[in-house]
Amino acid sequence: MAVEKLFKDEATEEKGERARMASFVGAMAIADLVKTTLGPKGMDKILQSTGRGRSVTVTNDGATILKSLHIDNPAAIVLVDISKVQDDEVGDGTTSVVVLAGELLREAEKLVNAKIHPMTIISGYRMAAECARSALLEKVVDNKQDAEKFKSDLMKIAMTTLSSKILSQDKEHFAKLAVDAVMRLKGSTNLEAIQIIKKPGGSLKDSFLDEGFILDKKIGIGQPKRIENAKILVANTAMDTDKVKIYGARVRVDSMSKVAEIEGAEKEKMREKVQKIISHGINCFVNRQLIYNFPEELFADAGVLAIEHADFDGIERLALVTGGEIASTFDNPESVKLGHCNLIEEIMIGEDKLIHFSGCEMGQACTIVLRGASSHVLDEADRSLHDALCVLSQTVNDSRVLLGGGWPEMVMAKAVDELARKTPGKKSHAIEAFSRALLAIPTIIADNAGLDSAELVSQLRAEHHKEGSTAGIDVISGSVGDMAELGISEAFKVKQAVLLSATEAAEMILRVDEIITCAPRRREDRM
Repeated sequence: MAVEKLFKDEATEEKGERARMASFVGAMAIADLVKTTLGPKGMDKILQSTGRGRSVTVTNDGATILKSLHIDNPAAIVLVDISKVQDDEVGDGTTSVVVLAGELLREAEKLVNAKIHPMTIISGYRMAAECARSALLEKVVDNKQDAEKFKSDLMKIAMTTLSSKILSQDKEHFAKLAVDAVMRLKGSTNLEAIQIIKKPGGSLKDSFLDEGFILDKKIGIGQPKRIENAKILVANTAMDTDKVKIYGARVRVDSMSKVAEIEGAEKEKMREKVQKIISHGINCFVNRQLIYNFPEELFADAGVLAIEHADFDGIERLALVTGGEIASTFDNPESVKLGHCNLIEEIMIGEDKLIHFSGCEMGQACTIVLRGASSHVLDEADRSLHDALCVLSQTVNDSRVLLGGGWPEMVMAKAVDELARKTPGKKSHAIEAFSRALLAIPTIIADNAGLDSAELVSQLRAEHHKEGSTAGIDVISGSVGDMAELGISEAFKVKQAVLLSATEAAEMILRVDEIITCAPRRREDRM
C-alpha cells in the first residue's frame, strides 16, 4: 500500500539525483560568485543593502561578501559557513576555501554522473587531503630561531596577504605597520590590544602606527591638557545625578526654599561622590557615561582630567592597556585597581582632536591610524589590515611558512596525482579529481589576471616535475616566476585550514541525498 502523502501541503522534498543536483548547483554558484575576487588581480564587489540608508560596502574579502548575502540554497549556506569559520580561525584564505570546495564538488558531480558512489568519492577525497597535507608538511620552512629571517618572513606574508586587497599599492608600508604591531604582542593572538582608528582625509599612505593608545574623545573645558605619570580610574557609573533619580517620585513642597534645599542635597550627594573618586589619588578619570557640568567643574578644580562618554570599546581597551579595572563603586579605594601610563596629551589628526596615552602598562598596546579618501575606502582598508594582522599573529605562534602564488597547490596536486596512480579501484578516480580541483586555484588566479591559464598551468606542471622547484604564477609579469626570489610567501596554517575545511564541506554536501523543506508554521492557528 502506498502512502498518499507524508508531509503537509507546503512542504517539499527533493530525492536522490535531484537533491544532489540542487546542492551541487548551489555550491558551485557561490564559488563562481567569489572566484573573481581571488588573487592579486582579483576584482571587488559592491554590496548594497536594500534596508534603510541603502548602505554600500565595497570589498573583495570573501567572508564579507558571503556574510552579506541572504541565501536560500542549503548547500550554499554550508559554504558561507566555512568561509566564516576560516575568517574567525585564521583571518585569510576566505575566498580560496569556498573556491576549492566548489571545485571539489564540480569534480564530484562528473564522477557521480559516471556512476561512482558518493561514499567512494568521499573516501578518495579523504586519502587525497591527507596526502596533500603531508606533501606540504615536507616543504615547510621554519625560521623561528633566526629573528632576522623570521621578521622578513612575516613581512613577505603580510605583503602577500595585502597584495590581493585595496592596500596593494602601498603594501610595503602597511606590511611594516602590521608586522610592527604584531611583533609588539610578543606571541599573544589577542588583537584587542591593537586598536584601529579610521579618520577620513589624507591618503592611505598617511596611515601610521602609534606606540600608545588613542581615545577618540576631546578633553573637557578648563581641564589640564597634559598629564605626566598618570593614574587612571576607568569607570562605568552615572555622573549626571543633579535630578531626583527615583522615577515616578512626587515631592510636595510648600515653598521655593524647600526646592532649593532638595537641589542642595543633590549637589552635596554629587560632591561626595566626586570626593570619593578623587580620594583614590588619581589624576585622570575616564567614564563610560555622561559627566554633567557640575562634577566636571569639581574635577577641573581638583586638577583631574575627566573624560566622559568613552564608548564601551574605549573603556574595555583602556582598562586592558593601562592595566586597570573598570570600577562602578568607589567606597573602598584599596580594592580598585588603577591604570597607569606615563603621559596623557591631546593630539591632532587631520581636523580632529584626540587623546593620546603613551607609555602604557601593557607594552603590547598600539594604535594604527588609517587615513583615506572616503569611509568606504577606510572600511575596506580596515578589513584588509585585519586579515593581515590575524594571519601574522597566527604565524608568530605557528611559524611554518610556504611559498605562495599557486606553488602550494601545484605541490599538493603533484603528490596527489602520484597517489592516484598507486591506488587501485574506483577511489583512484576520486583522488585524480582532487588533484584537478587543486589545480583550479592557480588557474583562477591566472584567469583573473587575464592571462592564458591553460598555457601557464601546464608550464607550471612541467616545472614542478623537477625536484625542489619554486615556480609559481607571477601575475605581474604574466609568466611562470620563481616565488622564492619574488618573496611571495604564505602561512602554512592558512593553507592547511583551507585544505581541510574545503574537503570537509565538500564531503558534507556530497553525503546529501534528500532535501526536505518544511512548511512554515501558520500564525492564525493559535487564535
